Amino acid sequence: MTSGERRLAERLEHKLDDDTLLWWDVPIGPKQTRPDFVVLHPRRGALILETKDWHVQTIRRATRECFDIQDSHSGHIKPVKNPLQQARHCAIQVVNALERDAPLRQTSGPHQGKLCIPWAHGVVFTRITRKQFEQAGLDSFISAHLVICQDEMYESVDAHSFQARLWAMFPHDFGQGSLTEEQLARVRWILFPELRIPTQGELFTHTEAPAYAGQEDELLPDIMRVMDLQQEQLARSLGDGHRVIHGVAGSGKTMILGYRAEYLAQTLGEGSKPILVLCYNEPLAVQLAATMRAKGIGPQQVQCIHWDKWTRSQLVQHRQPLPPPPPQTPLDQLFAEYTRRLIDAVAQGHIPSGQYHAILIDEGHDFAPEWLQLLSHMVDPSTNSLLLLYDDAQSIYRRGQRLGFSLKSAGIQAQGRTTVLKINYRNTKQILQLAHRMAGNLLRAQDAPDEDHIPLVAPISCGREGPSPIVIDLPTLPERAAKIAELLADQHAQGYAWSDMAVLCRDKRGIGLCSDALSRKGLPYSVRHRPGDFNPEADTIKVMTMHVCKGLEWPVVAVLRSEVRANSNKEDLEMEAKLAYVAATRATNKLISI
Repeated sequence: MTSGERRLAERLEHKLDDDTLLWWDVPIGPKQTRPDFVVLHPRRGALILETKDWHVQTIRRATRECFDIQDSHSGHIKPVKNPLQQARHCAIQVVNALERDAPLRQTSGPHQGKLCIPWAHGVVFTRITRKQFEQAGLDSFISAHLVICQDEMYESVDAHSFQARLWAMFPHDFGQGSLTEEQLARVRWILFPELRIPTQGELFTHTEAPAYAGQEDELLPDIMRVMDLQQEQLARSLGDGHRVIHGVAGSGKTMILGYRAEYLAQTLGEGSKPILVLCYNEPLAVQLAATMRAKGIGPQQVQCIHWDKWTRSQLVQHRQPLPPPPPQTPLDQLFAEYTRRLIDAVAQGHIPSGQYHAILIDEGHDFAPEWLQLLSHMVDPSTNSLLLLYDDAQSIYRRGQRLGFSLKSAGIQAQGRTTVLKINYRNTKQILQLAHRMAGNLLRAQDAPDEDHIPLVAPISCGREGPSPIVIDLPTLPERAAKIAELLADQHAQGYAWSDMAVLCRDKRGIGLCSDALSRKGLPYSVRHRPGDFNPEADTIKVMTMHVCKGLEWPVVAVLRSEVRANSNKEDLEMEAKLAYVAATRATNKLISI
């Protein structure tokens, strides 16, 4: 920001109503124009402001079309478009984009078909007083009521007077009307394509409405899913340094990670270090990589990989000795040995630190402290850009159910840069209620002693309604598996694609039983047995264990519940409850629990 833009931003923030939305220097609309400020007031409308830090003596000549400005350093005269014309150009782009949407058009009267939201544009001169503006005759080229001058945006100016200057720019008003929540969401969806939330399936079906010029004849969707205001503010404001997001299942953590990765990829220069997106489970890494590919972002910009594969690839890339493969080394020990050898090699300088422009960690609740410590050294110190996403309720691996370490002790320096996301948007209210019952007391919120430790956040439903989950008790696992196949066939008959469905099982025996049942029914399915088996783009029912489904979602999910042993201890029961909660919260529309 220039100093004048910063002052104006402060005045807008402090002197406007709390429900006002304000964007600074953000590309908007189909043509991605960049107005200085966009103000959206639910009872006033949309206002586009062009800001100029010119002194009055630097304006050498002015017309309604053009201003000649003297450069303060070189003394050269440079012609620029009249700032009011600049503001109007951006405003027209906004209006044209919004008028494409039928719910935002007037349905009757003399202005039928026109935008139902009042709109205006104006200019702010941050270094020219009203007296100077009038004495220079600038009001002959920019109408006086469309300008705010330096002395009209002093901190001492009361809020009512400041607002009156802004609202005077509007040729029309709402009367007694106001923008509804749905209209506000539609405005944000249209103006800011980066805020749109496709379902995971939509990433590969290309059904989303057009975002750019030349496609105006395409129909806009009836339902527009868009980031909420907290998510948008968080996604846009993430900067370099260490950042932590504590978020419940379905709160948009992975969506914000994807936004951040995409934004960083766009800012990378030629020869820049890559961005590392790291998670614990392989299917989520595959999904994230496919999402990046769908957005045209290659692995040379963003590498999406799961922990075990990344540790091994580092050893191979830097020609470090690998431990003996199975059966000489059991699989769990093999992965642990990869990690140990990598940590040692980095400490000894055999593998370089600072390899990545930024590191984004999903499923941070399943990372051990020594892993986080290693990753804090793998970020380029010039950016020190590390984002950690966390939900302690989904910690399903036995590296410490409730973490007994602080983030600082693990190398994460995020004091003052942590955010909590409590609202679950993925699940319907009915699905979340059942997931709560499955989790029992494990979702009872627990505050952390300070922001350097991990809180347990209880999810809040966004209130989206849906059908009641199907819960059926049958005596044996084979009977349950057969019932799942029957119900999924019925869901397909109701219009769901095979790729809209998943079957989540506790263990390999459950996977085998469900696979047999689906096969007997003639339903297309694919099983995630081992790394490399998961293909999110295939039009098949996905079958996998509860452990590896985190971060994924489907419209229809069938959960094959485990048979709890009579001699299970408290720790085992808590883990089963966590797994059931994770599995249930993968469903966006329909949940089947058998």
